[in-house]
Order: sequence, then structure tokens, then C-alpha cells
Amino acid sequence: MFYDVENILTEREKLEVEQFLWRFQLKYEEVDDTIVLRDNGKIIATCSKLGNVLKCFAVDDEYQGMGLTNILVSNMTDKLHEQNIFHHFIFTKPESTYLFEMLAYKNIYTTDKVALLETGNQNINKYLKQICKKYNIDPNKEYAAIVMNCNPFTLGHRYLIETTSKENENVIVFVVEEDKSAFSFKDRIELVKKGTEDLDNVNVIPAGNYIISMATFPSYFLKKEDDVLKVYTELDCNIFGKYFAKEMGITKRYMGNEPTCNVTNMYNSSMEKILPKYGLEIKVIERKQIGNQVISASRVRNLLEKGELSQIKEMVPKTTYDFLVKHKEKYI
Repeated sequence: MFYDVENILTEREKLEVEQFLWRFQLKYEEVDDTIVLRDNGKIIATCSKLGNVLKCFAVDDEYQGMGLTNILVSNMTDKLHEQNIFHHFIFTKPESTYLFEMLAYKNIYTTDKVALLETGNQNINKYLKQICKKYNIDPNKEYAAIVMNCNPFTLGHRYLIETTSKENENVIVFVVEEDKSAFSFKDRIELVKKGTEDLDNVNVIPAGNYIISMATFPSYFLKKEDDVLKVYTELDCNIFGKYFAKEMGITKRYMGNEPTCNVTNMYNSSMEKILPKYGLEIKVIERKQIGNQVISASRVRNLLEKGELSQIKEMVPKTTYDFLVKHKEKYI
């Protein structure tokens, strides 16, 4: 049997997809492309993508078992190939994992609420071997690791890295790669590198696709908003422990305490609970302060928007300050 494959373009069509997904208690969240299958004009199946992540899958109950998931994946994969994307991910419910494994997807990790799978010309083990080679990381040595966004790089970030550097022979700083921040990934990682040039035992590298950003974590299949943060942190921490620690010789994970941020608090709690299961030691470092105020990137951004560069100067390294002065028109 043949069905019409249709690209979704108009707001009316998007509303139609949203209503179709709602029947399955799924949300139509941020996407950059959507396709539907129609039978006599009626939507019977859909999937979407954002970048290299496929999501928002649904198939009408009456059409289950007819190979529609295969049709959706095949058509969306063709679209990815047209964009020169040859490796992609799917986040889905654990009970749906088998559908994609039948289509040659590899399961990276499954929690009780979410599964992450991948397919294409890359896989997580191959990727980790590649970055170890590229950045001269010897898995036979022991490393301490930090994962940071650095939006932008502040003296608070510098303090955490410097403390880790003093306490360990080898340090890896992963800079979150997604461009969902006020400062681009290119600028953020460059500021971290320049701001830590004097620390010879610190290796600053991109976090890549496998260290998941909360900003890009798909939550269309989660029923409660409160579940999103918990599910995201559990998945991300388990992937880090199972793969990154094992393949890169990481034995410690450092983080700054965050008394006022619920997101960071829950992430830190998940790390303290999950990562020791993989043999990692967790180290929590007190945040650096100026007077009674903690140095934070969000405060730097707020001051920058107001054009108050003089107050920023005491909160960031000279390399960051010089960058902000040079590019202030872009952010004020």
C-alpha cells in the first residue's frame, strides 16, 4: 500500500501535526523539518528533526505494524544526507527502542524513561578514540574532567579549572558545543583556551555530540515538565560514566557548587549518585566570589547588556575582557 509523503511547511499544517501528536500525549517541540504520511488526506504518521536528531515520531494505531516507521526514517535520512549529515541520533521511549534497532540503530544508553540511539558513519566508541588521538589524550593515564558552557569564560570558571589543575596531573575541560548560548561555541572555546594558556596540564576540547546539552535535549515524549531535568541528567551522567570515563582514563569529575540554580543542583546531585558507580570520584569546589557575590556568567551577560563594562572587568580574565570590549556592539 502506498501513502503520500508530505513536507510540513505552513502554520496550519504544523497545527495539524501538533494535534496529531497530542493524541499520543506527545509534544511538538522545536524542529527544523517535519514530514507526515497521509492516507486519503489524513495524517497517519509523522516524524521531525532538529539538526542531526530525529524526534516527534508517531504512528496511528490503525496503521501499526505496516512498516511506517521505516518509511519515515528512510525519508528523513534522505533529507539529512542532502544536508551532508551522515550520522544522527534518535531519542525515544525505552519501549520503542526495538523499532529502531530493527532499522540498524545502535542503542547508546537506556534509562527507565529515555533511550538514545545512533546510526551512520560514526559511533561513540570510534568518536572517543578519534578525539583521544586528535588531542593527545592517553587513556592509560589518569585524568580529571570538567564540563563547562562558559557563556562567557569568567574568573569563576578559571578558578575551578586552576583548582583542578593544581590537584591533578592531567585535566580535560569539555566545552559544551551546541550553539544555544549568547556566545557562539567558537568564541566560547577560544576564550577558555586563551584564559588557560598558562596551565600546561589542561587540555581544552569540544564536548561533541555525546555530552548532551539541556538546551537541545528532546522532551517531546515526557509527560511531566518536572521529569525533563531528571531524565536528561540521568542519561547524560550515565553516558559520561560508561563511555567517556572508560575510554579516556577519566577518574575524577570536578564541578562548582551552585546554591541558587536548580538545574545545576540537580545535575550535580545526579553526578554524585551515578558517576561513582563507574569508579569516578566527584569533587565539588566552592564558587569564587567578589565580596559577597558569586562570579557568574549570567551576571556578566546582564552587565554587558547594560553596557557596564567597568564592573565586568573584575569578573573575567583579561583575555575575555579584551574580547568583550572589541565586540561590545554585538552584545549591548
